[in-house]
Amino acid sequence: MIELQDQVQNQSEIGLPVGIRQARIDQIQLEQGKIHEGQIHEGQIHEAQVHGDRITDRIAAVQVAAESWSPQRVLSFAFDTFGDRVAISSAFGAEGMALIDMASHVHQDFRLFTIDTEFLFPETYNLMERIEEKYGITIERVYSAVSPEEQARTQGEALWTRDPDLCCSLRKVEPLRRKLNELSAWITSIRRDQTSARSSAHKIEWDAKFGLLKINPIVDWTSKQVWRYIHDHDVPYNALHNQDYPSIGCTHCTRAVRPGEDPRAGRWPGFAKTECGLHLIQPAGPSPADGASKAAKVGG
Repeated sequence: MIELQDQVQNQSEIGLPVGIRQARIDQIQLEQGKIHEGQIHEGQIHEAQVHGDRITDRIAAVQVAAESWSPQRVLSFAFDTFGDRVAISSAFGAEGMALIDMASHVHQDFRLFTIDTEFLFPETYNLMERIEEKYGITIERVYSAVSPEEQARTQGEALWTRDPDLCCSLRKVEPLRRKLNELSAWITSIRRDQTSARSSAHKIEWDAKFGLLKINPIVDWTSKQVWRYIHDHDVPYNALHNQDYPSIGCTHCTRAVRPGEDPRAGRWPGFAKTECGLHLIQPAGPSPADGASKAAKVGG
């Protein structure tokens, strides 16, 4: 077998950065089975932050390999790598329920949080209770810093009818940002074919918007695969799915979908809006190295 250093010798000779050579070594080791994906651990990612762009190189190596992993293997990587510094984020749609059930078989004491806008459907709150009972976990509920009453007082009544982006920012995006500050990675149940904004998502990727690793175990699944898993494993789901609600958010901005409509047509009806802002890709912004440098300056 050719030695790893020999396999990257040409890269070294043309002067590629150390981080890229290390990423290539990681990828070769993963392919040859010399290391387990969990061995690329949080400490290494932290070290990479300190050494500039190496974090993106190290992530890139795992990212390539992860595209062929099953959802369960991706979850194992997440839990083995980050422990209690990783959590599943869910609004308890069909995809989220499939992922929660998978996680319960991979790692019993997993963390699960939700952004509670205080405008959710009664059926959603009922499902949350069933989840806690079935899986023996406590859902970490994250709320906006602004109460619904204060929002109405400062922004006017029914903000969602005038500026749904601002409403989502106040009630979803900013609470999520606060929560993610506690974590090194977060796990989502997004799928590539849900919206154009999600079409380029990877199973493991750097989230430039929030400054941490983002893990999407079922990003390459279809809706049919999700529902097959739910039925095969007797997974609980939101009763609204049986009433033509394929995508469920807040009561004010979600309606049933009519025959022939896009599955997300019931979200923010009347607006050219398909995302609340949690999963929008940020094309440019601070790199992991910038975040580490900023933290070092604050700490120093």
